[in-house]
Amino acid sequence: MTIRLLVVDDDPLVRAGLSLMLGGADDLRIVGEAADGAEVPALVERLAPDVVLMDIRMPGVDGLTATEELRRRPGAPEVVVLTTFHADEQVLRALRAGAAGFVLKDTPPVEIVAAVRRVAAGEPVLSPAVTRQLMSHVAGTAAASGGDTRRAAALAGAGLLADREREVAVGVGRGRSNAEIAAALYMSVPTVKTHVSRILAKLGFNNRVQIALLAHDAGLLDGDDPEGAA
Repeated sequence: MTIRLLVVDDDPLVRAGLSLMLGGADDLRIVGEAADGAEVPALVERLAPDVVLMDIRMPGVDGLTATEELRRRPGAPEVVVLTTFHADEQVLRALRAGAAGFVLKDTPPVEIVAAVRRVAAGEPVLSPAVTRQLMSHVAGTAAASGGDTRRAAALAGAGLLADREREVAVGVGRGRSNAEIAAALYMSVPTVKTHVSRILAKLGFNNRVQIALLAHDAGLLDGDDPEGAA
C-alpha cells in the first residue's frame, strides 16, 4: 500500500527537505504541500492524504488550529506534528486534539519515515518512554489555565469506563506497552487491545495518547504504582 502524505510547513526549505527524504521511500508518496494551515482543509478534501505532517508554528492559521479543525472531520487523515520542542504546551494541545504523535524537525530521516508508516498503520508514534515524559510535563503544568475544566471533563469520561477499562487506562497513562499492561493486570495482550479499543470508542478518542492524558487529568495516576513502571 502506498501512503499518501501531505506536508505542511511555512518554510520552503523544510518542505523541500522533507519531500526529498520522504520521497525516497517506495511506499510513501508526497501528494501535496502547504505553507499555511488555512490551505489544509481544501487540500485534504482534494488530495485525500493518509497522513499529514503538520508544523505547529506558522503565520496565518497555525498547525494547532488546523489540527483541531481537521480531526473534527469524519474520516480525517492522521496528523503527525512537526516541532522543535519535545513536550511544550502546544504539542500537548495538538495531542489532545487527536494528533497521533510528534516528531522533532531534527529527527533522522529514517525515523520520520518509520513514524509515518506506524501512524498510517494505526499505531501510536509515541513510545512508552515519551508518553511518560509527556505525563511528567503535564504534571509540571497542572496549574495552567483550563486545568479545572480539563479535570472535570476527564472525570466525566473516566466515569464511563468499566473497572477493567479504567485499570488499562491507568497503564496507558503510565506509559506502559500493551504487553506490560497485560503482565501487570494478568490479562492476555489481545484482551488489553480489546479494552483499549473499547475505551477509544466510548470516549470518542483517536489514539492512546489521549487516553494517557485523560488518565492524568482525571487523577487516575495519583498515588503509588505498586507494579512499577517498566
